Amino acid sequence: MMIVLYIVLGIMAIFLLLVMVAPKTYNVSRSIAINKPINEVFNYLKHIKNQDEWSPWKKKDPNMKQEHIGTDGEVGFIAKWEGNKEVGTGEQEIVSISENKSINSQLRFYKPWKSQSDAYITTRELDAMSTEVVWGFSGVNKPPSNIFFLFFNMDKTVGKDFEEGLSDLKQILESR
Repeated sequence: MMIVLYIVLGIMAIFLLLVMVAPKTYNVSRSIAINKPINEVFNYLKHIKNQDEWSPWKKKDPNMKQEHIGTDGEVGFIAKWEGNKEVGTGEQEIVSISENKSINSQLRFYKPWKSQSDAYITTRELDAMSTEVVWGFSGVNKPPSNIFFLFFNMDKTVGKDFEEGLSDLKQILESR
């Protein structure tokens, strides 16, 4: 009986240790330089519907169901989606826009698991004809689910999707 108690206490101690050392937050972002003026780049980016042209997730499920609420390019606009298991179900709401600087939105995922993240796209003028775009998201890993992130590299996994999307964005904007 004592052996079972020691085993249970050992498992609990390992679990608590993992919860304590596992990452509590995440921030994934990538950037690219686009050879277009900042106002042209920003005006395109602030419209969430334009993401259908360059989002890597739209490619993973071109038949996803989408719904839009509000005026695209304005605070309060919500884009909802319901897709296959690669893209899941969720919504994105624009929460702030700082002209020619940033578009901040809240990402709410419902499937395959429930979570919430803060997404952002920032722009910075490199010169009169080129703009740096940073696309990313951040959030909190709540215990005990934060243990999962000891074994899953969010930056590596999502980062490659951001790189693909930004590359497509560059191609689209520079071809206009």
